[in-house]
Amino acid sequence: MRLTPVRPPRVRLRVRPDRLGIVLLTTAALTLAVLPPAATAAPASATAAPTVEEQRLDRAVPQEILRRGGFDQVAPGLVRALRGASSYQAAERAVERQGARLWQRAVDRAQGRGPAHGDLSRDDDRPLYWARLAMIRELRQWQPEFGLSEAARARLLGALERTSRGQDSLTFPQRGGKGVKRIVVTGFDPFTLDRDIRISNPSGATALALDGTVVTTAEGPARIETAVFPVRWQDFADGTVERALRRPLARADLFVTVSQGRVGRIDVERFNGAWRGGFGDNENVSETGLVPVSDPASQPQWTATSLPYGAIVAADTGRFPVYDNTSVTEIPAGATAPVVRPDGPTPGSAARAGGGGDYLSNEIAYRATLLRDRLGRSIPGGHVHTPVLQFGTGNTDPATGTVTDPEFVRNRLDIVAQLRSIITVAADAS
Repeated sequence: MRLTPVRPPRVRLRVRPDRLGIVLLTTAALTLAVLPPAATAAPASATAAPTVEEQRLDRAVPQEILRRGGFDQVAPGLVRALRGASSYQAAERAVERQGARLWQRAVDRAQGRGPAHGDLSRDDDRPLYWARLAMIRELRQWQPEFGLSEAARARLLGALERTSRGQDSLTFPQRGGKGVKRIVVTGFDPFTLDRDIRISNPSGATALALDGTVVTTAEGPARIETAVFPVRWQDFADGTVERALRRPLARADLFVTVSQGRVGRIDVERFNGAWRGGFGDNENVSETGLVPVSDPASQPQWTATSLPYGAIVAADTGRFPVYDNTSVTEIPAGATAPVVRPDGPTPGSAARAGGGGDYLSNEIAYRATLLRDRLGRSIPGGHVHTPVLQFGTGNTDPATGTVTDPEFVRNRLDIVAQLRSIITVAADAS
């Protein structure tokens, strides 16, 4: 949303779980090169160091999730497809095909189509995350005979990220039926994995459960299209949200960005702030400062939801209480110290946290609502925070606990069902 202001230094740190509450995830992207691959460029090193995310892959829990989710052969499938690629163009086709296939497979599994290929519950979002990461690791270390420049590899990695997250398929059918409303919903990857590697993200599970589905409103059917975003500061700075959402929001009738928030409650976040608070992302990178957008000269400190929050809060949507959250943290005009404002920002203040905190959940809400405004759309849209997804009693210790349990599954299913109801209410009231 703005050109690229001077960014504060990127800091590596150990992730602490103290911000899990409303500072949500809430999401990626590798820097994409727009130039075609140079045939004479030097190939990447075959011993490229794994990223922080990739280093977690070989631990026991991710491997168990992949195996029990039936996704343990996804990365080997990409390797076989790349083995048959004799040119960059062939590799690009293989990567896009394999990435789109992974996304569709995860959606089909969540929505009960085809065999489960494993005993993890179908609603589980984690196999998608770990399978994508395994594919990315293989692609980063692939050394084709025809040679691959770093710029070309970055393009392939970007294509794999977009296709396997549903971002390239975030479109509505041209002939979806007259009067069919169009709804965009986004979710996030699991995060705070150094706190508990077993973590699942109900916003990602919601995206898988709702992609391509139709809900019934008072005015007729509404089709939902979804995508998932990474929990990485740099991807957001590189414009992954705007690239994915610009065209869909130009046609949508409603959008809802979703992430995991506080324990035992759902929040409809009224205000979003232009501030990054520094909590570590999935690469254990911290960023503090103004949210970087494409046009900083016109950047507002605050954006606001246009969701029908009154109707959502008043409706009986499910087991968890739903709140209209108007609280923000600001530095008032003329002041230097931040203060909490329970009723929203005051004129001329500088943002330090939106209702959804100062992490990537707040940022996706800020970016999506700013994009809405810059596109000149008056459609309803904003952010909803789900409850924290909790394991069952007696299974809370990450060192000794199992990767799933009946209460964990029930909690996730209830959250997904309630989000579906909230989206339906929002579409009805719009």
